[in-house]
Amino acid sequence: MLTCMSRVSPTAEGFRAAFRRPLFAFGEITWRWAVGATATVLFFFGLLEFLNTLPVTNGEILFLRTRQPFLVSQAIAHILRGTLNRGVMSLMLAAILMAVVWIIAASLGRIATVGAIVDYVRGQITGKAAAFGIDRIEEQPVPEANQFHALIRLNFLRVALVLASLCAFWGASILASFVSSAANPRPGLAFLIFLPVAVLVGLAWFALNWLLSLASVFAVREGADAAAAIASAVGLCRERTGAVFAVSTWTGLAHLVAFVAATTAVSMPLGLAGLLPWRLVVLVVIVLTLAYFAVADWIYTARVAGYVAILEIPEAWWAPPLPPPPPPPVPAVGTSIDKDELILSDVPQPAL
Repeated sequence: MLTCMSRVSPTAEGFRAAFRRPLFAFGEITWRWAVGATATVLFFFGLLEFLNTLPVTNGEILFLRTRQPFLVSQAIAHILRGTLNRGVMSLMLAAILMAVVWIIAASLGRIATVGAIVDYVRGQITGKAAAFGIDRIEEQPVPEANQFHALIRLNFLRVALVLASLCAFWGASILASFVSSAANPRPGLAFLIFLPVAVLVGLAWFALNWLLSLASVFAVREGADAAAAIASAVGLCRERTGAVFAVSTWTGLAHLVAFVAATTAVSMPLGLAGLLPWRLVVLVVIVLTLAYFAVADWIYTARVAGYVAILEIPEAWWAPPLPPPPPPPVPAVGTSIDKDELILSDVPQPAL
């Protein structure tokens, strides 16, 4: 049993699945980038349409051409006067629509990618279990309708969590502003109050978002509803804490390395912006950014495959190894003494 455990590592299985099946990462990239491209096009299209509706007078154009910061700011403020509320409302409406699109796309994408990962990892673990003479019960396929409904609810909770976090950041800024006023400004104290609250809010968002993301695996694998999927995710963290921590840590370190490498690579063309054409600099930065996003999605696929491997490993392999049997008792060497045999002390000594 110890030999079985030494040959199966959830982290290694996750990276192995991502290496051997690049289509898993490609499917993840497809739906993520489709939503991202839609949001980008919608943002710039809406921005151009909003700018086309702004009336600009000759005096405002004259202020803009001066390139003086104060005059330019005054001209922009005068141009946006009375229309900024309309722009904010349009932006909020677009954000709500994109949130709906993301919820639907993420649900369909999770069904496709996680379902394929579960089938592949299950086949690999089943083959290794059969090699050691362990029979596994065949899992029944889960209807996609149940998966879709559960994922819709989970992704809605993730969107609501983002909105709650933004409100919490706003509340933290309001709380910090109480200690600093125009009559008695104390920006340092306000920052010291805002920073720990913001850090706590960020950590809470990260932990809950990660838990909801893990729950989506149970929604696809078992067809559980949103509440049951969250409960199963919490149970997995309690029962397999070490394995879950290992998968999360190694994939997190890989993501950190990719981020540092991408940041270093992007800084090089930016540092040469004064020597190279700006179009070339922008093109290189965009290409490097997209490459980083692709690597990040690949690492996320490896992490999901690692979590699936934890679930698919047979329960017997997680049991602690049995202690070795005690050594057999060593037979005692025969030490019987013949009581009729005389010893030297019993022999009479001659008189001197």
